[in-house]
Amino acid sequence: MNAVETLAWYGGNILDYALQMLPCMGVGLVVFLALRPFRMARLKRRGLASGARREVALLLFVLFCAGLAAVTLFPADFWRMEHWYRVVRGQEPLYPIQVDWRYQLEHFQSNPLQEIQRAFKGPWVMFLMVANIGIFLPIGFCPAILWRKGRLWKGFLMGFGTSVFIEACQLFLPRSSDIDDVILNTAGAVAGYLLSLPVRGLCPRLTASFQVAETSGQHG
Repeated sequence: MNAVETLAWYGGNILDYALQMLPCMGVGLVVFLALRPFRMARLKRRGLASGARREVALLLFVLFCAGLAAVTLFPADFWRMEHWYRVVRGQEPLYPIQVDWRYQLEHFQSNPLQEIQRAFKGPWVMFLMVANIGIFLPIGFCPAILWRKGRLWKGFLMGFGTSVFIEACQLFLPRSSDIDDVILNTAGAVAGYLLSLPVRGLCPRLTASFQVAETSGQHG
C-alpha cells in the first residue's frame, strides 16, 4: 500500500472502532446525567462548584471511558451491526457464555515485547500497537487536567491498573490477553500525563477552568 492507501486504511479502522464505542457511550451519557444532581449537591456541601467548561470536559471523559469499555470488555465485534444482524436471524448467540480455557491459555502472550517487535512486520499489528498507546492517552491526560493533584505516579497507576483489569476480564471472554497490551496501555497513560504538563504550565488559567473551584463566601 502507498502512503495514501495506508492512511485511508488506518482511518477506516479508527472509524470502525469509534462506531463500536457509541452504544456504551450512550449508556455513559445517561448515567452521567442521572448522577450529576447528586454530584453537584455533594460539591456544594463541600463549598465547591464545577463550572460549565469542566462539566463538558468531564462528560467527554466519561463518554470516552464508556466507549473504551465497549471495545475492551465485550467479545470482539460485539457492537458491530453485522453481529446484531446475525443475532436477529438466529445465526449466532447474542453473547457467547462458554469460555474456551484451552484456547485462552494457549493464546495468552506472557513474553514482554514479543508483540511489540512483531508490530514492525505487519500493518495490522502496528495499528494495534499504535492504538493501544493512543487510546490510553486520555486516561493519563484528562485526570491531570480535571483534578488538581495530578502526579506522574498517579497517571502510571491509572494506566497500569486499568489495563490489568481489562486484560484480566478478557480472560473470561473469547479474546486473547497480552502482557504487551499492558505495557503499551501504561505507556499511553504516562504519555498522556506528560502531555498535560505543558498545558498546565503554559495555560494555568485555562487549566483552572477545568477544575472545581471554591464558591464565593467560603473560607472568608
